[in-house]
Amino acid sequence: MYVVTVTFEAYAAHIDAFRDAVLAQARTSLDREPECRRFDVCLAADHPGRVFLYELYDTPAAFQAHLKSDHFKSFNATVTPWVRNKHVDTWNLSDPASVRK
Repeated sequence: MYVVTVTFEAYAAHIDAFRDAVLAQARTSLDREPECRRFDVCLAADHPGRVFLYELYDTPAAFQAHLKSDHFKSFNATVTPWVRNKHVDTWNLSDPASVRK
């Protein structure tokens, strides 16, 4: 399994719209991408504009397909001006059996 983590810091003026867009993106990715197994949106308890994503894909190719999807391209174009910082990391899940289906 292939894990992608993303940390965003949204500008204060766009926090609510950004959160709404991220939650919609998570739902759409799970609905439309069979190889997207998990898409968690975590909101920082101590920083309203900070959002952490945990995404789980079957393979790196599935994540690349996600990046090429129309819904991701639209999301990215919409939220890019709302974001001060974005950091992406990728990981290999060491124990795929730990994922509940």
